[in-house]
Amino acid sequence: MSQSTTQIYKRLISYVGDYKSVAFVAIIGMIGYSGMDALFIQLMKPFIDEGLNQRNSEVLAYAPFVVIALVIGRGLFNFMSSYCLSYVGSQVVRSLRQQLFEHILHLPVSFHDKNSTGDLISKITFDTEQVQQAITKALLIVVREGAFVVFLLALMFYTSWQLSLIFLVIIPLVAIIVTFVSKRFRHISKNIQSAMGQVTRSSEQMLSGHKVIHGFGGQKQEIDQFSKINNHNRQQRIKMDATKALSVSVIQVLAASAMAVILWVVSMPSMIDTISSGDFMVLISSMMMLLRPLKQLANVNSDMQRGISAAQSIFLVLDEEIEKDKGTYTVDKVKGEIEVKNVTFKYPTKDEAVLNNLSISIKAGESIALVGRSGSGKSTISNLLPRYYDLEAPSEILLDGVALEKYKLADLRRQFALVSQQVVLFNDTIANNICYGISREITPQQLEEVVKQAHVWEFVKDLPEQLNTMVGENGVMLSGGQRQRIAIARAILKDAPILILDEATSALDTESEKLIQQALDTLMQDKTSIVIAHRLSTIENSDKIYVIDGGRVIESGDHQSLLAKDGTYSALCKMQFGEHG
Repeated sequence: MSQSTTQIYKRLISYVGDYKSVAFVAIIGMIGYSGMDALFIQLMKPFIDEGLNQRNSEVLAYAPFVVIALVIGRGLFNFMSSYCLSYVGSQVVRSLRQQLFEHILHLPVSFHDKNSTGDLISKITFDTEQVQQAITKALLIVVREGAFVVFLLALMFYTSWQLSLIFLVIIPLVAIIVTFVSKRFRHISKNIQSAMGQVTRSSEQMLSGHKVIHGFGGQKQEIDQFSKINNHNRQQRIKMDATKALSVSVIQVLAASAMAVILWVVSMPSMIDTISSGDFMVLISSMMMLLRPLKQLANVNSDMQRGISAAQSIFLVLDEEIEKDKGTYTVDKVKGEIEVKNVTFKYPTKDEAVLNNLSISIKAGESIALVGRSGSGKSTISNLLPRYYDLEAPSEILLDGVALEKYKLADLRRQFALVSQQVVLFNDTIANNICYGISREITPQQLEEVVKQAHVWEFVKDLPEQLNTMVGENGVMLSGGQRQRIAIARAILKDAPILILDEATSALDTESEKLIQQALDTLMQDKTSIVIAHRLSTIENSDKIYVIDGGRVIESGDHQSLLAKDGTYSALCKMQFGEHG
């Protein structure tokens, strides 16, 4: 093993710490199992030399009872090792999977921008299963078969150390082969993990986008793409199996060659009289039995390297730094005064800045709107306010006069209620989706009031289960407008002092939009509101409108003053209202 591999395995084994006693019982069981097999071979000497050659019926009479006792003991040791090792392996993987899940939840948004969902799902599901193989199957074979090899070599040396020395010649050669093959297995294992990530990603894309695929006739394109990925995965597994088969064959040929040399030496007149029939049988049986553990130890190398590679992949994620939360400023509820000062920002995955020296001032309780072309940087502001991304000096955003990074993250994010054009619903009931993340107790009366405010009740009342209706994966059972109304109800219930409405009414028809707008107008009365809108009709009553282009504020003012300027905002209004009528 290389140093890095040793470190990974040590880190992996550290997870066994809480289950040391069970692991110890498993090791006792594995060693005992191998000891029973070795003892059976050792007992062949008295059975042959005394029982058969000397015609000692008393020795032969004990043989059946000894065999039964050995088989029973072997079975008990096998149960001990298999059950305890399986228990430890499942507990370690459960712990590792839970830790990975929780860690990914606490990683910054920038990490998720750089890593595909399919790859991360593959790590949580496939990679953790590979780790279990390394802990259970691989460890079982390494300890049990390794102990068996030690017992057999000890038995061979005890029987005839001169002949056994010949067999030891192959050990350095086997070590060289195992070292080379281990590196090859690690390389292929990484390729297999990458291929499985691609399979997961492609499958997820097909399942989530099946309507678009059917609508645009993209079935052949998806099938061809998946076939290519699937075939690449097959090729990597074939390489793994070919390497495994070749290494096993070479090791067995070396072992058989050593055995052939020993048989030739035994046939020499000078040696034939120095070894009894029982000794010869023990020696040959030991060498024959050595082929099995050597084969399994060569085979298990692939499982172990696959597990090590998977563990390395998992540890790379676990070593990623979680969201920085160095702030110490705590607050229950802010007033809602926001000042964006000279903010220049670019996403970690992009080279060009999205915002360029942008400054905006929002008074507590004020309603402002951000308008502009797609890609102008409007939604980026809604990502910066809850600190999904950190700013670099001299860029700064102040909330109630305090820099965002000085707030504790949980306290900061509790101040914002976000409704975006991309509504995320969980595969749960409508009621639980509305109450998601709310720590305080919600009475049925409060929930009913919120549901009516957001006009959710209008479509819920006709459902058989009403608020207990399951929405399906990401709200697949609901229309776009219904999903958005649930998101608005969630924001109303949160009752945060600052509202961010990012195209909040984009998926609603005109009638629903009017109803929701009424609810939002009532909701925004005592709150600081930031409305990012494409439909300019929804922001006419805003206290102030900022027109953003190229990451800069190019115009600002209320609706009437901006129309009077006859600038970009006026042009956008003419174009949009012209489109509608």
